[in-house]
Amino acid sequence: MRYDIAILGGAIMGSSAAYFLKTLAPSASICVVEPDPTYEFCSTLRASGGVRVLFSCPENIEMSKYGRSFIQRFPQQMAVGDRAAPVDWVEGGYLFIVPPHAIALLESNFELQLQHGCEVELLSPAQLKDRFPSMFVGDLAGGVHSLRDGWCDPNGLLQGFRRKAISLGADYIEDRVIGFSSSRHVVRDAQLESGRTISADAFVNATGAWAAQLCAMVHMPLPVSPLRRFEHYFTAGKPMERLPYVKDVDRLAFRSEGVGFSGGLVNSDEPRGFNFAVDHDYFERVVWPAAAHRFPPLEAAKCHRTWSGLYEQCDLDGNPIIGNWKGRLENFYVVSAFSGHGMMHAPAAGRAIAELIAHGEFQTLDLSRFGYDRVVRGEPYPEAGIV
Repeated sequence: MRYDIAILGGAIMGSSAAYFLKTLAPSASICVVEPDPTYEFCSTLRASGGVRVLFSCPENIEMSKYGRSFIQRFPQQMAVGDRAAPVDWVEGGYLFIVPPHAIALLESNFELQLQHGCEVELLSPAQLKDRFPSMFVGDLAGGVHSLRDGWCDPNGLLQGFRRKAISLGADYIEDRVIGFSSSRHVVRDAQLESGRTISADAFVNATGAWAAQLCAMVHMPLPVSPLRRFEHYFTAGKPMERLPYVKDVDRLAFRSEGVGFSGGLVNSDEPRGFNFAVDHDYFERVVWPAAAHRFPPLEAAKCHRTWSGLYEQCDLDGNPIIGNWKGRLENFYVVSAFSGHGMMHAPAAGRAIAELIAHGEFQTLDLSRFGYDRVVRGEPYPEAGIV
């Protein structure tokens, strides 16, 4: 089989790239290779759906702004015929809270966010208590509240991108890549598990937590590993106000969802690997003490459901890798390593990789600092503060 562009991985990142490539290069023939069209283990379907501008790297702020605006227009813009693409956007806001040792950094990031046109407000402990009466603020120095942020349905976003890409002519192939052939710094073919071969002028590795495995097939080092994390749905023992997406420096993160709450607490020291087993004691052991400390009505919280998912963790610096290996593999592109921010940044990243392939450069957002070059140089470009 011969295509102009072969996208490897058909979840949120691959389907976003397919959509934008068909809009920027409509005459290009594009295939998307995805081994599991049910997406059972893909990170997208196990995500919390949050979108926020509360970052310290300008690129992440701008990617979030682009993605948030795109998601808000998504139901109409991604409609196919008379079928809309609902994503259930909730403008619930985000709230970062910090103890005294982190307040200077929070304030610095707040000033940067203001410079980038974000609607954010810096709140004192007294203001936090006034806004969110159930919160314990005795050990806090302040917080930043981003009013226009929120969350959506990750599956709706994925399926909307996929349907739209197919409607524009992208071919989805149910298969798995098991190898490549290359010559003179160019990947020529991808071998599939079925025995078929795909030839293309450009290849895009959008396989998420599996991205390093594919890169290894072309001897391209990629500092990405799967990090298991849990999401929980729980309810309070006493009445509580609705909450924005609350995050703290210890990686506690949860938000209102229906009559309860959805979220968790990421263990950064979790052993890396493709582990989807659910630790049903994790909520009681780790999440509940932190949540009940911050919101005392959660002292009698009840966890109704726990599920696991994978972050495609960038072990270099926690930020995405978007681009090709210049001078070594010119036509093999990576869009990976989002470290838990993939869904919110999928619209911007999909467009960015499409622009690189179609135009040879970033045009909408300059994401050069997220290129593969920093991996080659060993120069991290990390976030500062809450991740």
